[in-house]
Amino acid sequence: MTEKDIDTQAPVDNEQEQDQEREQAQIIMTWFQHIQEVMKDQFPEYEVDGQIGNNPTYGPMFAFTLKNDEKSTSCGFFLNEIMRNFQTNPNAGLWLSSFFVDLLRSPENHPLPNPPQSEDEAKELLDKHIVPYCASTVREEFPDQKIYVDLELHEEHGPVLEAGFVAVEDGNNTCALPLQYLMTLYLLNRDPAEPLIQAMYRLYEENNLGQ
Repeated sequence: MTEKDIDTQAPVDNEQEQDQEREQAQIIMTWFQHIQEVMKDQFPEYEVDGQIGNNPTYGPMFAFTLKNDEKSTSCGFFLNEIMRNFQTNPNAGLWLSSFFVDLLRSPENHPLPNPPQSEDEAKELLDKHIVPYCASTVREEFPDQKIYVDLELHEEHGPVLEAGFVAVEDGNNTCALPLQYLMTLYLLNRDPAEPLIQAMYRLYEENNLGQ
């Protein structure tokens, strides 16, 4: 390819890139506006505010805040989970609102947590809160089983929290979630133990532990 070829090709490539970015931004905005309307329908007695963010690993995210008098409650979602639920779940509106119900029962305000400002703060949040909370919650969910929970290093996903049933020795006997994902859930005011418990239930059923 000659220098001239490169010069004439570059603007075309940039234009296509910009078109794709505009199209993607429009899709994100359309979904955001749709979900905000769903929230208003689900919670007509509240004022609904929303914001759009982006996680370098997990992509676009939405956060919504319900305001009523002096009370404010926020919760966030990944766009890909919203799209998946609204395309496959006939009760997607109820699924969405369920994340706010427990928070609204509490008399306190529930703003989104402040992200850790340093690696030390992030490590402390994981070591002293998120990991112990996930471990104890999983064990409480399966009181009839011996559960092991441990930190491992995954080649692709980095540090992960791994859990499994001691009784299962062969085959698919563990589940693991990246610490970064658990941290992101926590910062969205979501329960970081929930996806771990769901994965453990799949293991429980696959290995017929309830029989």
